[in-house]
Amino acid sequence: MMKILRYILFPFVPIYFLVTWLRNKLYDIDIKVSKSYNFPVICVGNLSVGGTGKTPMIEYLIRLLKNDYHVATLSRGYKRDTKGFVLADGNSTAESLGDEPFQFYSKFNADVDVVVDEDRQHGIETLKSKRPSVNVVLLDDAYQHRKVKAGLNILLTTYQNPYFNDMVLPTGNLREAKSGAKRADIIVVTKCPKALNDKEKHDLYKKIKPEFHQTVFYSWITYAEQLISTDSVLNINDLKDFTLVTGIANPKPLVKFLKGKGLSFEHSSFSDHHTFSQLEVDVLAKKELIITTEKDFMRLKKYKSLKNKLFYLPITINISDAVKFNNLIKDSVKQH
Repeated sequence: MMKILRYILFPFVPIYFLVTWLRNKLYDIDIKVSKSYNFPVICVGNLSVGGTGKTPMIEYLIRLLKNDYHVATLSRGYKRDTKGFVLADGNSTAESLGDEPFQFYSKFNADVDVVVDEDRQHGIETLKSKRPSVNVVLLDDAYQHRKVKAGLNILLTTYQNPYFNDMVLPTGNLREAKSGAKRADIIVVTKCPKALNDKEKHDLYKKIKPEFHQTVFYSWITYAEQLISTDSVLNINDLKDFTLVTGIANPKPLVKFLKGKGLSFEHSSFSDHHTFSQLEVDVLAKKELIITTEKDFMRLKKYKSLKNKLFYLPITINISDAVKFNNLIKDSVKQH
């Protein structure tokens, strides 16, 4: 059905391509103006729709910079029930911030300021008026938000579905033309096999065809050995039958990892950023044990009926040539 729909929508591809190409061109030739700032702004984004690993990358950058700088994250706050500028505080929820910003706040609230605003210019300026000491801003999913000119652009693309094999919406998954990759300073191929060899990296590099100013890295996911709940932990090797609940763009790597552990489970898959209804929560409450992603945990942990049976599996990312990557980030911040 999806393939048929893509064929039907194919005639609209040139229209979408032209509209997004023209918008970018107007910014490139300064007819539409991007605003720069006198402090470091790092943008993490992608060309495709969802699922490239932006959240773990933002968390990686927070850990890298938080001890030396006053860091803030700025997101749109997708599917939140608030509007405009919101600075996270002790009363914030996944509903008021969006699931990913709430995840940042839950993990790093003592080390960073977490902000949401649909208008990134307004978000940055309001943030600085309220938190003058902020001296590094991490823009989450803002590669197409060209009203702000970031000092460093990090473009993510997955190993499984790289942008150079894709086409623009609505037939493909790209938000803009492949040529948009030229704006990036760093390109990271995410969700690679851990055992990616030098030949495979070289083959990917040739297909990416980076510009002279661009550096390419490769990253992979590491899953934790312990699952986390609100007030307890569970060793992954102690799992028996359970229900896996995912509301993310691409749950396949997680499913593959759990099956690779020889685990038996049923999988309830929902769309990315899914808002769980009370009826769905009531169904889940009848399950004996629920394993989910950290992002989904942020939306589900408020339900008392799921207490003591809801756990998430933490993930971290590893980056090839991490010292070089870290130095590029730190040098960009220092040199601003």
